[in-house]
Amino acid sequence: MFDSIYSATVTPLQFFLMTGIALVTGFLYSWIMSFRIRSRKRFFIVTSLIPFVVAAVITFVNGNIGAGVAIGGAFALIRFRSAQGSADEIAAILIAMASGIAFGMGYIAYGVIILICLAVLFLLLSKVSLFEHKSMAEDQLLKITIPESLEYNGAFDDIFAHYLKKAENDGVKTTGMGSMFRLSYKVQLKDPAEEKAFIDELRTRNGNLEIALLPYTETQNQL
Repeated sequence: MFDSIYSATVTPLQFFLMTGIALVTGFLYSWIMSFRIRSRKRFFIVTSLIPFVVAAVITFVNGNIGAGVAIGGAFALIRFRSAQGSADEIAAILIAMASGIAFGMGYIAYGVIILICLAVLFLLLSKVSLFEHKSMAEDQLLKITIPESLEYNGAFDDIFAHYLKKAENDGVKTTGMGSMFRLSYKVQLKDPAEEKAFIDELRTRNGNLEIALLPYTETQNQL
């Protein structure tokens, strides 16, 4: 059961057996992952096909070093034309690729175990608050637009000291054809219930210009 179905040469029957199992298991895997990952339909369609695609590549390379290097270069080019995904999406793709390698080497049982077991484990772990520490407040990204006439150094220090646990300067950018500045800070509120009062005080200081308070991610901060 756990031995490779491939012999010295891959027969059409062996290849089509691998194809059927990889495709069926891939679609089942994507369906399970769709309960956890919020993404577009086409992402799950592509993810369901990845195990077979990787398996076909591994099968055709079959020890040929030159072909392996060429395929690696092709995948590298694809990477630079792909949009950066979330951590969940990247993990889903890596799991699908790992199973594809197993399928491509003929280890059908291992490929099925990798796909289905890891999909179920991924789903279960996402339901458990294993890595959620209540003592760790969530960082937020604060963006404040101010007129160019306002000296922004220290302009909001007193408000920050009253409402925030921390406020780290994350950059300054001109906007509105250079007539305004946009300040960015990584912040933590002392009391989330005071969010509106905090924004209201900032509005009185920045002339009622645009203010945004968003979940903070490193890639999301584009000023």
